[in-house]
Amino acid sequence: MKVRQAATNKDIDDAYSIRTIVFVDEQHVPPEVEIDEYDPEAIHLIGYENEEPIAASRVRFTGDFGKLERICVLQNQRGKSRGSQMIEEMENIIKQNGYQKAKLNAQTHAIKFYERLGYEVISDEFMDAGIPHVTMTKLLA
Repeated sequence: MKVRQAATNKDIDDAYSIRTIVFVDEQHVPPEVEIDEYDPEAIHLIGYENEEPIAASRVRFTGDFGKLERICVLQNQRGKSRGSQMIEEMENIIKQNGYQKAKLNAQTHAIKFYERLGYEVISDEFMDAGIPHVTMTKLLA
């Protein structure tokens, strides 16, 4: 998979398409919650396999943190380290922008995945878009 920052309208459309499939269609997140007011300020990433979009995410900066958001991989591409690849690229962007701390709100079923990547839970469980989440952070090297 090749991960790149969304640079064209097609890239952005591809990212939104993957997010819609995963979050809206699969997880039943309302579309107006999924595509939000933070999208215009975010750095969007898209993962392509043979020029087909298969993964997406976005990075924002808030306080002392680079915030990893909307990380998603198409169902038929899961279990192939696609999510780890997206996160690695997101962490690189955070460091390139002068930040040393990363934060994300993880769906609780994905806690172990993020822990394997060095993230630690720092919050109690909370609901977001009807899905249980926790906040996790990582100090980037």
